[in-house]
Amino acid sequence: MSTPDAEPRRNELLLAAYRRMAEAGFEGLRTRDVAAEVGVNVATLHYYFRTKEALIRAVVGHAMERFRTTFEPGSTPGAQLAAHFRGVRRLVRDEPELFAVMGELAQRSARDPAIAAIFKETNDTWHATLRGLLRHARAEGSVDAGLDPDATAALVIATFRGMFMLPPATTSPQRLEQSLTQLERLLGMKREATVLSSGRRRAISSPQRGKVHR
Repeated sequence: MSTPDAEPRRNELLLAAYRRMAEAGFEGLRTRDVAAEVGVNVATLHYYFRTKEALIRAVVGHAMERFRTTFEPGSTPGAQLAAHFRGVRRLVRDEPELFAVMGELAQRSARDPAIAAIFKETNDTWHATLRGLLRHARAEGSVDAGLDPDATAALVIATFRGMFMLPPATTSPQRLEQSLTQLERLLGMKREATVLSSGRRRAISSPQRGKVHR
């Protein structure tokens, strides 16, 4: 039977593991260190996460939840898509540890079948969400009428995943902004872009790509 403080303690352990992975990489994620950071023993950690894989799955879930905050429920498909891009910009600026964690997991998945399965599951969900959003955005006329929702969702995710692989310290915010802006232009999105420059934000109007009519 769970105690009143069970969920807060679980979250403490999850966030400690998340921070450890961001700071020390996958190889630096040791359950005893995570437990020590929270001030509990390893047996307590295993009460909440029976295996290291379960802890990693929780870290992936937390990371993907951060991405889900970029969507705006209840708005139009086009507005949701624009919000997703704005949200990614915000995460790049405010939560660089998120990209460090996802980069670690992406690299590890190439060598670890268990992590590959976890990563594939989250990517499939992300792809399905974007594909549906793009399909509805195309129908309402807020993106290029000629785009293929399935292929475009794959392109968007590939671009974002490429950002995961770049060490934050070596990545220019201007280059990331160029990549996102060009991707929005390819989609034919109508948006007010937020440009990150020297720690300040500057709103500019992004030109709309001409629509393809059939």
